Amino acid sequence: MADEIERVKKKAKVGAGTPMRFGAIRQSDLPFGRDGKHKAIVTQLLSDIEQLGPGEALKVPLAELPDTKVNIRSALNRATQQRGMVVATSSDNENLYIWKPENGATEVE
Repeated sequence: MADEIERVKKKAKVGAGTPMRFGAIRQSDLPFGRDGKHKAIVTQLLSDIEQLGPGEALKVPLAELPDTKVNIRSALNRATQQRGMVVATSSDNENLYIWKPENGATEVE
């Protein structure tokens, strides 16, 4: 046990005199929150989903998405899970369809 502690101490001293490669800032100056590259589209989709009536689905043209269907669907999935929402998705060659399922199914392809 004492040998292990000495090894850890020696490893800690190795880089002590080496100058830092990266800059440092105060923790109090760190930015809070994360605005991912899909935030704008996901925020709009979430807003539109909330406004859907029973039996309605969003029809989002794939050509209007800022990234691939897969990446937008993944970002939407992360956002809905964080909010405790359940949505279902489907797609064809031209559109991504998103709705609030009544039966718990979340994806149809």
